[in-house]
Amino acid sequence: MTTRNQLGEFEHVVLSAILHLGGEAYALPIRDKLQELGRRRVSRGALYTTLMRLEKKGYLESRVGEPLPQRSGRARRFFTVSADGLEALRRSRALLLSVWGGLEDHLGSQ
Repeated sequence: MTTRNQLGEFEHVVLSAILHLGGEAYALPIRDKLQELGRRRVSRGALYTTLMRLEKKGYLESRVGEPLPQRSGRARRFFTVSADGLEALRRSRALLLSVWGGLEDHLGSQ
């Protein structure tokens, strides 16, 4: 198992977006899902940097697909959330629920 690093907000959202996509996802649909979920624009550089960091931590696994003629022979890199990535999301969710518990009266509902 990897070290018990806390997930940053963007890492949390990236892992969640990949899960929302239901299996193997590559950069463009991940970016679209991030923009849908987070309601903010995401640069390609920020996304690729985060994907590589999450893979290095062991939270993502990737494989290179077949080259595509419409992409001038370049292949897509597909990502899936690893078992360690799922565990990191579970820990992050539990922490957030614990921190936010009891604050509803202070924050109001929206």
